[in-house]
Amino acid sequence: MKQIFIALFTIVAVVALIVITFTINQVNHEEERLKNDMVYRSTLLADSLRETVEPNFVNKSENSLQTMVDRFTNKERFAGLGIYGNKGQTIAASSTIPKATSSAQQIIADAMDADRANGDFMIFEDKKIYALAIPLHDDARVVGALLVIQNAGYIDDRLREIWRNNVIRFLLQASLLSLATLLLIRWIIYQPVKNLVDLLRLTRTGKVGKNVPNISGSFFFKPLIKELTSVQRSLSEARAAVLEEARLRMERLDSPWTSHRLKAYTKDILDERTIVVVSNREPFVHTKNGNKFDYYIPASGMVTAIEPLMESCGGIWIAHGSGNADQLVVDQNDHIKTPPDEPKYTLRRIWLTEQEENHYYSGFSNEGLWPLCHNAHVRPIFRKEDWEEYKNVNGKFTKAVLSEIKEKEKPIIFIQDFHLALLPKIVKQARPDATVGIFWHIPWPNEESFSICPWKKEILEGILGADLVAFHTQLYCNNFVETVSKELESLIDLEQFSITRNDHTSYIKPLPIGIAFPNTEYTLKETEDNHLLKELNITSKYIGIGVDRLDYTKGLLEKIKGIELFFKNYPSFAGQFTFIQLAAPSKSTIVRYRQFAQEVDKEVERVNSQFKHNGWKPIVLIKKHHSREEINKYYRLANLCLVTSLHDGMNLVSKEFIASKNDKKGVLILSQFTGSSKELREALIINPYNALETAEAIRTALEMPVIEQTKRMRTLRETIKGYNIYRWAAEVIKTMASLG
Repeated sequence: MKQIFIALFTIVAVVALIVITFTINQVNHEEERLKNDMVYRSTLLADSLRETVEPNFVNKSENSLQTMVDRFTNKERFAGLGIYGNKGQTIAASSTIPKATSSAQQIIADAMDADRANGDFMIFEDKKIYALAIPLHDDARVVGALLVIQNAGYIDDRLREIWRNNVIRFLLQASLLSLATLLLIRWIIYQPVKNLVDLLRLTRTGKVGKNVPNISGSFFFKPLIKELTSVQRSLSEARAAVLEEARLRMERLDSPWTSHRLKAYTKDILDERTIVVVSNREPFVHTKNGNKFDYYIPASGMVTAIEPLMESCGGIWIAHGSGNADQLVVDQNDHIKTPPDEPKYTLRRIWLTEQEENHYYSGFSNEGLWPLCHNAHVRPIFRKEDWEEYKNVNGKFTKAVLSEIKEKEKPIIFIQDFHLALLPKIVKQARPDATVGIFWHIPWPNEESFSICPWKKEILEGILGADLVAFHTQLYCNNFVETVSKELESLIDLEQFSITRNDHTSYIKPLPIGIAFPNTEYTLKETEDNHLLKELNITSKYIGIGVDRLDYTKGLLEKIKGIELFFKNYPSFAGQFTFIQLAAPSKSTIVRYRQFAQEVDKEVERVNSQFKHNGWKPIVLIKKHHSREEINKYYRLANLCLVTSLHDGMNLVSKEFIASKNDKKGVLILSQFTGSSKELREALIINPYNALETAEAIRTALEMPVIEQTKRMRTLRETIKGYNIYRWAAEVIKTMASLG
């Protein structure tokens, strides 16, 4: 669209330049013609009048002269007539002639001195006139002057008329040309290109054969159409080959899991069963800025994990619509096809009131359950009104789920996280044929800690409505089973690791989540590297990166303290090492999170003021949301990544950093309190509460030989590549399908 406007502007600008040039030329010629005509007519009139005036002037017949002057008053384009003596005195003059200005007096004087006609255009009483003076003679002697004044305003009127007519003509021409250009672009360029793009999109998404756009009949694009048709055929053949290969190696566990393999696997194992994912957080948030719609991917480990699964398997994702343009882009059923650029599944949005968000999300979920499950030394807050709204919103999600699966046979419902703990039981009771699973993305505390919650039994009963209850680690599974054992009467089978209550069995399983390990190699170009660092005014030799939400569980204050101690103990790195902290704003409606954000700002400012010099500062804090590709650029240029979570279910930042390191260089420093630390043993494992240990790990990472970095990074990459998000999704789907 921007290019179209540029094209139209260029056309209009060229036409305007031509019109202005020709109009100026026309106006100049017309002005010269009219002025010459005025001079010519005034001269003829003056000469004819002189023959009458001179005898009367010589005979001093002033009455006759005045009578003659009055006779010419009020004629068309005639402003007046004046007769003056050789000393400039007025002999006779029309009443319409104002008191002579100095300019008129000068014209009269010059005419008598030179003994020839003299005239000029001037302004009298805001009116343009032409004044012509000719000498009067007595024999050969100049005895006076005759002044003829004519209205010249019609000249300017004529010139304005030319401009007005040409402007109107220009506007009509520009409008017609713009319309013609738009029609040409629409029918000759835009529509064929759109059809080509639609064809390629259908080919890329494997939907050729369904509503294929017509790309024939475009003369200008025939060569391109021929080539793209070949490309489309090749892509279709390649996709068929990939899917066939995926089917052949489905049972080979040692072969890598990819999106294609997962798609083939799920198609085979699900046999047309629908997958419905339910979460509070949506995968895409739509925003409106002026008249422009845009979207971004929220900072969420859950979204990072589930989105590739849905892209591979399709289905329906039900989530809370939180963007200011979310309601403007959905259809009448609150559906929208996603991802926006290449739709592969349906997003169904749930709308919550401000009160529901405050109590269900900010209150019970994030001031109650979140600190309860994280050992981050923040006191959980439980309020009755928050609990009531939590139940209400879980019921609202249930209605949406049941409406989406109303006509589906044996659907698979995969519920995400602690916001929807009551959902499994309600859905299972309404649809016993559905297979229900819940994945708890955060840690599960020990039974003593969980007993703090006033509604612990209701939450446990809600979760146990699921056929599958999954956590990141075996420790969390153990904690959950021990909590149920203490709080509810149930039958626990440690051999099967299952819990049976009210004749329903839930299987408890550790499923450590992975990431979509990239299949293509990408190395950050030096120009991109320099550009990114130049934007931040960073010239350091070594770069550290941290990527966290502004959340007190992420250990940001502890991280800053470790960096401070590092520079105190190793001052030679001042100016040589810069740490970049990307901190996405999080849960800013909650008081504790706003306070925490202020504490982080204050600590960063304190440490920077302590060490900064010559334009260098140790910590660059960037508080905004970043796209995945933007974050990957920071990962790729960093020498180390520092993860200092005080308690984390998994922490996918650690895995994303490893996946970005195609050159096998770089060091991961990882908190022992993350779920990923159980897998990523070649990282430098630290206790984030120990600032000295963090400082020493930073020194070790920066001084580690490249050969040692490569050895560690190669092993780490093999670990996350072997158990990526597609294999995780396959295990989830296989487990749930076997339970239903």
